[in-house]
Amino acid sequence: MGRALNVLELPESRERESPVPDREPLVVVVLGPTGSGKTALALAIARRLQGEIINCDSVAMYREFDIGTAKPTAAERAEIPHHLVDCVDPLADVSAGEYARQARLILREIASRGSPSRKNLSAKNVSPGNASRESEHRTNLPIVSGGTGLYLRALLDGLFAGPQRSEELRDRLRVLANEHGAAYLHRILRRFDPAAAGHIHAHDIPKVIRAVEVCLTSRQTSLRGAQTSPKASPRTLTELWQQGREPLQGFRILRFGLNPDRDALYARINQRAAGMFDEARNDGGLIAETERLLAKYGSKARPLTSLGYKQALQFLRGELDRVSALAAAQQAHRNYAKRQMTWFRREPQVHWLAGFGDDSAIQAEVVALIEPHIGESS
Repeated sequence: MGRALNVLELPESRERESPVPDREPLVVVVLGPTGSGKTALALAIARRLQGEIINCDSVAMYREFDIGTAKPTAAERAEIPHHLVDCVDPLADVSAGEYARQARLILREIASRGSPSRKNLSAKNVSPGNASRESEHRTNLPIVSGGTGLYLRALLDGLFAGPQRSEELRDRLRVLANEHGAAYLHRILRRFDPAAAGHIHAHDIPKVIRAVEVCLTSRQTSLRGAQTSPKASPRTLTELWQQGREPLQGFRILRFGLNPDRDALYARINQRAAGMFDEARNDGGLIAETERLLAKYGSKARPLTSLGYKQALQFLRGELDRVSALAAAQQAHRNYAKRQMTWFRREPQVHWLAGFGDDSAIQAEVVALIEPHIGESS
């Protein structure tokens, strides 16, 4: 346990040469399915190599949604700088493009502070007492950590220059989904863009809506399919995705993926969901938190449709009993983990690790793999 599985090896041939003073700054990416220990691994890297963590979980960006997102604790955030956590109003919406813009600004801000000095990176030289003093002389290591694959792809690879969002059209598509079900909307997407429909799960309604919106807006058609501009060139989400993307420039990227045993992962997911639903918790548990958020923001709060909160809301509405709500949440999280791994396996140059991020052996291995890629400062 704790040994690395190199599905795609790190590009080490050039890195083994003598350090180059003016090399591009390094970005470490920690990815993997929900429950795999991404937060624990990112924290371990940050503690050893004086890092700053940039969240890449879409729901963790929302304020007050805490239990169901398994955010870093207040103590962890006080110890290690965190970005893009608790920064969005529950009634707001954050697109992948907006996330990428904000995350890239943070990456460049971290990189602009100076060049990291490798001699200062030893754990014995960096302690909570001297971390702030060391940061005055060198750049912190940016660590992107999270499981929202589309946001990560937007950050690293860029997004297509798609049409402007249309809230009116989105509202009409939401009505269709509510009246006829998610599968109906997914069939519409399959008609317009079979490739996109093959990559987007039918139950991921926000992504299905955006994909249909792109197709309809780009084709300049109405929901009835009437062609308002006969000369308009038909466009799909897939076609637009393949054009005009602007990948992240000016950084070297090391990707680490957590790939624990599936049965062990599912057991941990079930246990974590049960802990969230535990009403004996000091904070009352996920159902109590959902009830508070529903009373404060109403059902329009976007994160209430996310995993865990959706099932807690179903309990509060009398659609499920407590046992069934927990079982549904556990199943939804397991399904999500499976979809995440399918997505992340398409990421290039991932150094896969066969275990959980809180495994000390895996943490030590990752730190050892990162250190040679951190060069001398100029």
